[in-house]
Amino acid sequence: MVSFCLIFLKTIIRKGKKDYAAGKGKISSGVIYSFTGAMSPIKKESAYLHLPTYAAGMIFHLGTFFGFFWLVILFFNVIIWPWFHWISALVLVVTGIMGFSILIKRIVFHKLRSMSNPDDYFSNLLVTGFQFFVAAALIWNRAANPLFIYSACLLLYIPVGKLKHVVYFFTSRIFLGKFYGKRGVWPAEK
Repeated sequence: MVSFCLIFLKTIIRKGKKDYAAGKGKISSGVIYSFTGAMSPIKKESAYLHLPTYAAGMIFHLGTFFGFFWLVILFFNVIIWPWFHWISALVLVVTGIMGFSILIKRIVFHKLRSMSNPDDYFSNLLVTGFQFFVAAALIWNRAANPLFIYSACLLLYIPVGKLKHVVYFFTSRIFLGKFYGKRGVWPAEK
């Protein structure tokens, strides 16, 4: 977590070239749009041509954040209604299946396989396994300790592997929003 924060801070406060362009729009509107409308599959390159995969990816990523929410809850042993544990476990199984389906698609389709490297496969398996581990810990208390060990491995891998995009996603969205917001390009005109 410390390395996550250090990478984030280093990226945010880095000195770049001075931007001399005159502002025409609002930076805050650009940043908000960067995290919302710009993430629409219609606005993201060719994502609109692959809506099922886009949807599976979004569900998988949301499941990862949901898993981290539960990791904190379980770590601090916060008491939450048992029925919410069962519903959350079911949600995490579904999000894990989405991640696994993306992995299978990457293996089966030659075009995706040719663009992939071992880290792509390993990162997907690591995060998918995390979601399944959290689901297991929610319905079976004895799975909590293995979950904590697994999660430690996952957190240690983030700064060295492809998973570091969890940091760069936020910083790149902020920078894009500031850049295009200042110029009045984002949010896009209707």
